[in-house]
Amino acid sequence: MHHAPMTTNFRAVLSPCIGVCAVDDTGLCEGCLRTLDEIARWSGMGDEERLRVMESVLPARVAERGDP
Repeated sequence: MHHAPMTTNFRAVLSPCIGVCAVDDTGLCEGCLRTLDEIARWSGMGDEERLRVMESVLPARVAERGDP
């Protein structure tokens, strides 16, 4: 009996944490640029919201700071 391969649309989004966990004067983590609220909610976020943070929110914060 031939079985079709299983396919899923699941895409796990990993954390942007780089192990530099200190909050600066602006309320952002110096390592990943997430807010404390974003860090606290990360495990409860769905992939869609995590992707939005990773692909839109964090790059905008990097650009705003002028970081390389």
